Amino acid sequence: MNVNCYKYQGTGNDFILIDNRDNSIFLSTEQIKWLCDRRFGIGADGLMLLELESNADFKMVYFNSDGNESSMCGNGGRCITAFAKKIGVISNEAKFLAIDGLHDAKIVDNLVSLKMNDVRNVEIGSDFFYLNTGSPHYVKYVSDVENMDVYTEGKKIRFSDQFVAEGTNVNFIEKKENELFVRTYERGVENETLSCGTGVTAAALVAAISGASTTKNNCAIKTLGGYLNVKFEKVLEHTFYNIWLEGPANFVFKTEIDL
Repeated sequence: MNVNCYKYQGTGNDFILIDNRDNSIFLSTEQIKWLCDRRFGIGADGLMLLELESNADFKMVYFNSDGNESSMCGNGGRCITAFAKKIGVISNEAKFLAIDGLHDAKIVDNLVSLKMNDVRNVEIGSDFFYLNTGSPHYVKYVSDVENMDVYTEGKKIRFSDQFVAEGTNVNFIEKKENELFVRTYERGVENETLSCGTGVTAAALVAAISGASTTKNNCAIKTLGGYLNVKFEKVLEHTFYNIWLEGPANFVFKTEIDL
């Protein structure tokens, strides 16, 4: 079976995109792992199928690089929106269904903005914050985030007794002048990624709670893969709505793979 695969990246968070509107593509866990493998396959942090959806422009089906279907991916949502425009499914605005519900998205020039779900609960621990922005995120302030061992420290938390059963993404953040520097260990990838959309969103909301946002309703984010921006409205101390994740989402290449 020959499959057309499109490679996209959003601030270094990279994905394989497949048009499955005819519902002809059925991939096993092992096939997805192989396609995402950076030595033997195309290489990506995740894989997405774009499928038909009666109540929206399309449906996003997301798999982590371990081959398992996963929770919401923010950069993935932005990339699949750009992909939908490329193949003629949308023009510059979209409404699509993901695992956590409906999302709005819009494209202006090379920037893709994705509306995230409202966040109504943020757990505050002794030295961390925990919240769900479509995916679960542990957020911790650190010093010198640029030089820390995110893989080792993130893995310890992800596989700790508290989180080993369901897993969690782990974000280390540091306020630097007019931006927040965020580095993320992602479950399912089981490594640090260059950027994580739901993680960046979680970090921005934590910054709003702790007074580290760059402005009242906006947070500029630096990741290893580039820059993102999170806009939001805060109604109560730990309740946020009208949350938008925005940044670039770029086509890399198209290839045909014989499965």
